This record gives sequence, C-alpha cells and structure tokens, in this order.
Amino acid sequence: MNSTQRATSMAALLGVAGTMHFLRPGPFDAIVPPQLGDRRLITYASGVAELGCAALLAVPATRRAGGVCTAALMLAVYPANIYSVKRYWHRPTARTIALARLPLQVPLVRTAWRIAREA
Repeated sequence: MNSTQRATSMAALLGVAGTMHFLRPGPFDAIVPPQLGDRRLITYASGVAELGCAALLAVPATRRAGGVCTAALMLAVYPANIYSVKRYWHRPTARTIALARLPLQVPLVRTAWRIAREA
C-alpha cells in the first residue's frame, strides 16, 4: 500500500468512526471513563476530532498535520479502551472485544505517524 492509499484508508476509517459518534453515541459514551466528566460531550468532541483528522488526511497539503493529529488522537483515546476492558470484564464476549482493541491501537498510531513522515 502506498502513502496515498494509507492516508485515504485512514481518512475513511476516521470518517466512518467520527460519523458514528453522532449517529450512535451510546456505545461511545459507555467507554468514556466517568472521571473525565460529561460523557456525551466527550463523545461528540472525539467525533469532531476524528472527522477533523479525516479531513486533514484527505487533503495532500494538510496530510502531514493530519498524520500527526491522528497519531495524537489515537493515543488520547487509549484510556477509553483501557476503561472498556475494566467496564466489561465480567462479560466474556465484550471483554474479549475490549482486550482485542488494546493492541490494535498500536498499528493505528504507527500508520498515522508513517503518513505524517511520508507527506
């Protein structure tokens, strides 16, 4: 996969995920650690951030910034992934999905950083 394809794929992934924050916010609300405050506000803010990163990645002139912002965003949402493991620990299927998401964040950060470096 070349750099443009990576950026386009990441932009599509973020675009879909960001849109889902607004169409079906409930599942996202559920994994926001409660100590962070208003869950719905955080869900919407992270949806805006994902859509913003998608837009930056989609435009070649802003792709470097988009890669950096996407890598930072993937790191910023990691506490929600950790919290989801804790929240769903007693539900085997949900726990398995939550645990599987933890290492998946690593290739997302690496890919975003690679996009930034190659732009």
